[in-house]
Formats: sequence, structure tokens, C-alpha cells
Amino acid sequence: MADEIKYEYKTVRAVRGTDGLIISKMRKDGWELVEQVQGTLRSTLTFRRPKKPQPWLLIGAAVAVLVVLAIVIGAASALSGGGETQEGAGKSAATVSEKPSATPTPTAADSAATEVITPQNNPDFGKLLKADSCDDANLNFATRHKGETVAFNGSIVNMAHHGDYRTRYDFLLGPGDKGPNTAAGPAFKYEDVDILDLNLTGRKIPATVGEGDKFRFVAEVGEFNADQCVFFLDPVSTEVR
Repeated sequence: MADEIKYEYKTVRAVRGTDGLIISKMRKDGWELVEQVQGTLRSTLTFRRPKKPQPWLLIGAAVAVLVVLAIVIGAASALSGGGETQEGAGKSAATVSEKPSATPTPTAADSAATEVITPQNNPDFGKLLKADSCDDANLNFATRHKGETVAFNGSIVNMAHHGDYRTRYDFLLGPGDKGPNTAAGPAFKYEDVDILDLNLTGRKIPATVGEGDKFRFVAEVGEFNADQCVFFLDPVSTEVR
């Protein structure tokens, strides 16, 4: 059918926990998620988007220019009659028709997974997750990495309504699996967010969340409040563990 939509497809392999970040970036570029396969360490994401129509007018103009160029070169060769000119004309024609080699370049989605800071690829972040909530390591890390993305396994230490809102909350998060009994690590905080802002992912997405629930948190680094010893983050994705 003439009106049938044709799609181009792209497959992206993402480090576990970065799915939400990559899906968000791809959607901004016009891609639609069609399949998500969870692996042990990586997820395979398949996207598609409608193919752009070929600019036939531009292609026709380019072909016309090449034809005219070939005629001009042929005429110049006939007038000169020199073998050297013929060889030069052949090289010129080859240069015009030669296509540049296709060198794959990393996309924003491909680079997103490598930009996420984890305890495994950043020793400072690994030490931070074991430091006291008021330790200078909190301020140092927030200053150097504000606006960057981190990922860690953690749990909800505390969950409370934000002000008078019934569906917006303040979440206190801690590294590890101990929930309200977390004794070490920064006091990470999501402030004034609803459940949808968490961007829950995973095989079994819960309808609600609460204290003690364990997740793989992917978040953007915010500021550290030294007076309250609170390290602010903004949620990117939250994978059920």
C-alpha cells in the first residue's frame, strides 16, 4: 500500500538500571520503544521510528549536476586529446562518485550507559555509599558531579507526604537493603515527587511503594545540604529488585 508507514529500527543494550534514562533520551529523538528484554546485567531495548521520505527533488538535482559535470569533463578531454588529461578526468569522475566510508558514531543512547556513575566504575562513589551522611565526601561528590547520573542498589528508608499533598511525597533513600534500619551511607532524598516520577521499571512493577522496598535507583545528582546532612537527588528510573 502506498500509505503504509515504513520504519527504521535500532537496538540498544543498556546496563541494568539505566533503561529509563535511555528510553527517555531515545523518545526525545523520535524513537518508540517496541520491545524490552531484561537480562542479568544488561537489558536489550528495541526502538523504531518512521523513515523520513526521500528528498527526491534534491536527489534529482544532484543527478543532474553529475550528468552535466560528466559532459563537461568529456568535452574537455576530447578537446585536449591528451592521455594525461583523460587520466585526470577519470580521477575527477571517481572522486565525484566516491561515497565516504560509513564510520559508526556513538549515539546519545549508546553513550548514556557509559556516563552513568556506579560504585564499580567510580571509586569515589563507592566510598561515598559507605561514608557517614554528614561526611565531607557528600559535599565533595555533589560539587564535582552535580547534574550527572548515578546508579546504585538501595532501599526506601522513609516515605512521607510532601506538605499537605496526598499524592506527592518526600523519599529518604539509603544504599543497601536495610530500609529504615540503614545505618551507613548518605541520606539521599527525593523531594516533592509522586509515584509516576519514580519511573518504575522491572518485571513486576508494584502499584504502590513503601519503606523497606528495595530498588535499583538511577538518579541525577543534586545539591548537598550540609546543615541537614541531606543529599538531594532527582529520580530518573527505579528498577524493582
